[in-house]
Amino acid sequence: MVESKEWNWAEVTLDIWNIPSEDVYYYLHRWSSLNFSTFLDMGCGLGRHSLLFAANGYKTYGMDLSEYALSKLREGAKEKGVAVETQVGDINKLPYEREKFDCLLAYHVISHTDTDGIKNIVGEIRRVLKTGGEFFVTLCSKRSPSYTKESNIIVDSNTIIKMEEPEVGIPHYYCELEDVKRLMADFEVIRIRHIGDIYEDTSSWHYFVHGRKKD
Repeated sequence: MVESKEWNWAEVTLDIWNIPSEDVYYYLHRWSSLNFSTFLDMGCGLGRHSLLFAANGYKTYGMDLSEYALSKLREGAKEKGVAVETQVGDINKLPYEREKFDCLLAYHVISHTDTDGIKNIVGEIRRVLKTGGEFFVTLCSKRSPSYTKESNIIVDSNTIIKMEEPEVGIPHYYCELEDVKRLMADFEVIRIRHIGDIYEDTSSWHYFVHGRKKD
């Protein structure tokens, strides 16, 4: 299993990392309707989703490997007058007790590992979710052009290490639909989508996975 490596958030200038993803608003309202209250933003980065959930009444926990990113999250929480519990932590070994959270978000984060590591991370998600709790996670798709980029370092048949900022040295696990189904076999899978973001000169594809921890 590869070692986790934090993003160089000090080099991130795009404002998109401060704006919640449109998909996350659906889960914000869905989980509120289910009376969920404890929320983990796993690999929260600068905290765009932590701040959203905290502002809507959730007991919110933001965890990331980067202390720099968490310091920016704390600044944002103070500015907005909301409470977020921040914790430096590794997605391979979450610093929380068993069955702590009603709901969990991991947006563009759990792919930062290799083929062995992703199994462990999914197991950690199952460990910290309450029975009946739900998650929304994204996984890199092999359809993404970045999977076959020549500058990458190949780790295994599913994993490369990117060599461009802000992700220099960070592993990325890529998968296909059958891989997703195998990874999520211990959950009730509610929905899987294959989503492409198309830019001017490139594209990026992910599997968006919504599931529930079974009894």
